[in-house]
Amino acid sequence: MNTTETTSSLLRPDKDWWRGAVIYQIYPRSFQDTNGDGIGDLKGITARLPHVASLGADAIWISPFFTSPMRDFGYDVSNYKDVDPIFGTLEDFDALIAEAHRLGLRVMIDLVLSHTSDQHPWFVESRSSRSNAKADWYVWADSKPDGTPPNNWLSIFGGSAWAWDTTRLQYYLHNFLTSQPDLNLHNPEVQEALLAVERFWLERGVDGFRLDTINFYFHDKQLRDNPALAPERRNASTAPAVNPYNYQEHIYDKNRPENLEFLKRFRAVMDEFPAIAAVGEVGDSQRGLEIAGEYTSGGDKVHMCYAFEFLAPDTLTPHGVAEVLLDFQKAAPEGWACWAFSNHDVVRHVSRWGHRIADHDAHAKLLASLLMSFRGSVCIYQGEELALTEAELAYEDLRDPYGIQFWPDFKGRDGCRTPMVWESLPDGGFSDAKPWLPISESHLSQAVAVQEGDPKSVLQHYRRFLQFRKAYPAFAKGEIDFVETKGSVLAFLRSFGNEKLFCLFNMSGEPVTKELPRARLEVLEGHGFVFEIMDNEINLPAWGAFFARLV
Repeated sequence: MNTTETTSSLLRPDKDWWRGAVIYQIYPRSFQDTNGDGIGDLKGITARLPHVASLGADAIWISPFFTSPMRDFGYDVSNYKDVDPIFGTLEDFDALIAEAHRLGLRVMIDLVLSHTSDQHPWFVESRSSRSNAKADWYVWADSKPDGTPPNNWLSIFGGSAWAWDTTRLQYYLHNFLTSQPDLNLHNPEVQEALLAVERFWLERGVDGFRLDTINFYFHDKQLRDNPALAPERRNASTAPAVNPYNYQEHIYDKNRPENLEFLKRFRAVMDEFPAIAAVGEVGDSQRGLEIAGEYTSGGDKVHMCYAFEFLAPDTLTPHGVAEVLLDFQKAAPEGWACWAFSNHDVVRHVSRWGHRIADHDAHAKLLASLLMSFRGSVCIYQGEELALTEAELAYEDLRDPYGIQFWPDFKGRDGCRTPMVWESLPDGGFSDAKPWLPISESHLSQAVAVQEGDPKSVLQHYRRFLQFRKAYPAFAKGEIDFVETKGSVLAFLRSFGNEKLFCLFNMSGEPVTKELPRARLEVLEGHGFVFEIMDNEINLPAWGAFFARLV
C-alpha cells in the first residue's frame, strides 16, 4: 500500500521541507501502549499524533519498529521489511502514515543499515559455512596465529569488536553488541539489498529516514589496527568515559571514504520520489562535524547530519554554542545541520546541564528557545516538551545491556527511555499493564494533562515558541552571525532575504543588563519571554531571552 495517495492538502510536496524542520522523535516502546502488554505500539503512536501536531512539529522520526529479538530494543533488526508483532502490523503502519499526513506531519523512520541482528536470515546463512551464497555478507576474518582477534578494534558496548564463531572458525565484526554483526558493504550484493529496503519503505509512503550510525557502514578492507588516542584528546560523547573505546582513534573501523559513494546511491533512490529527506547520525567525537560536512555536501548525499557536540555532558555556554555552530559552517559550507539536545541514547539535557539549577522550568524554556533559534533543523525527543528529567532506576529495573555492562559508573540509557507521561496517574496514562520500564514518580507532576492549558508551563512554551519560529522564515532557513558570546550572554543575528532578526539569550541564573544594537529595532512578541527596556539597555531576567527585527 502506498499511503502517499491519501495525503491531505495539509501536506503538499515540498523538496525543501526538511530545511529548518522541527522533527519530533518517538521511541515507540515508550510512547503509548494500546494492547495492554506494557510496551508502546504503532496504534499508540497514531492515537497520540494530535499531541505532536499541536506542538507545531513538521515531522516525526520513529525509532526502529522492525522485527527484532530486541537485544538492543529494535536496533538489532532481523527483518527490515516487517513490523515486530509487539508494535503491530504493516497495516498499522499504513494507518499511522495516513493519519500523520492528514495532520500535516511527515514521517521519517530509523534505518539501521550498518549491522543486523544475529538472528537475521542473512547472518544465519552467512555463519553456516565459508562457501554459502551469503558467506561474504558480513565482516569475517581469521584469527591471528595465536587465536586472538584479527586486530585491536573495540566495540562501543565494551571489549573487542570481534566475536568468535565456532562453525566458521572465524571472527566476525560487531561494532556494538555481539548479537549485532556488521554488514559487509564492500559486497555489492549487500548494498543492493539495503537499497531494496530503502525502496520498500519509500513505496509504502514514508517521507524520509534517520540513518543510524551512518559513519559505520564501511570498514578498512586491510583490517589495520586503530592508533592509540592521546589522553588529552579522549572525549566521552561517543562512549562513556569508563569505556576503553575512547582510547583509540577510530580511523579504520569507521569513517571510511567508501561511504560517500554508497550515500550517493542511497540519495539517488530517494530522489526518485517527491519530497524525501534523510538525516544521518554521525557517531564520532573527534571528527563528527568534519564527517557531517562530507556527508551533506554537494546535494548528492544525505540532506542533513547531526553530530554529538550538543549531546555531550559538557556544560552549555555561549562560547561553546558559537564554537560548535561556527565549526559546522567551516566544516560544511555546503551542508546542513540537524541539532538535538536529547535523544534515546543520552541523559536528558535538562538533567545533564541543569541538575543544580533551581528554576527548572525557566531553564528548560531557555534551552528550547535556544535550540529552535539555531541555524539548522531541530530534533525534539519525546518528553522534552514536558521538561522531563532523567529517571533514576534501580539496577534490577535496568533493561539496557549497555548500562548493565558498566553499572554503576555508567547507568545506561534506560533513564531517558521511560514511558511518556500523559496523565498524573500512577501509570502515566501510558498503559493498563506494568510498563516495560518503571515510570518515574517525579514525572507525573509534569504530565501532558497537568501542563495542558497552563500558559506558564513548559509544554505551552514549546507550542508558543514553535508558532513564533514559524512566523519568521529567517529562523528556519536564514544565515547566522554571532554578535556576543562572552560570559553568560549569547547574541546573534539570523538573516534571510531582507529579514534580519536579533536574538539575545541570558544563559545564566542571574539577571543581566545589556546594551542593545544601535539600530532601529522592532521588538517581537509572541515568544513568551519578559524583559524590560530602558533607553538603549535591556534588562533580562535569569534564563531570559529577547527577540527583535532590524528595520
